[in-house]
Amino acid sequence: MPARRLVIEGRVQRVGYRDWAVRTAKSAGLSGWVRNLNDGRVEILAIAPEESMIDAFVEQCHEGPASATVTRIDNGPTVEPKNVKGFTKRFTA
Repeated sequence: MPARRLVIEGRVQRVGYRDWAVRTAKSAGLSGWVRNLNDGRVEILAIAPEESMIDAFVEQCHEGPASATVTRIDNGPTVEPKNVKGFTKRFTA
């Protein structure tokens, strides 16, 4: 399955971005996780049966929740980790 690592920059912490990402990813049928980074960014691992599903999710990530301001998203393919079930929120890294 295709997997992509996203790093979202902007006003994305303390605005409900992780909770929004979990809801959005689950409704889109993605697996993976989301976590805050110590430098103020948010990191997401998105896994889906089709690359187009991840592309649609990335487009939604540009908007995020209403109180977020996304200035940039770095994304690229990654190796799919084993044993990822569902889409979860992780602790800050």
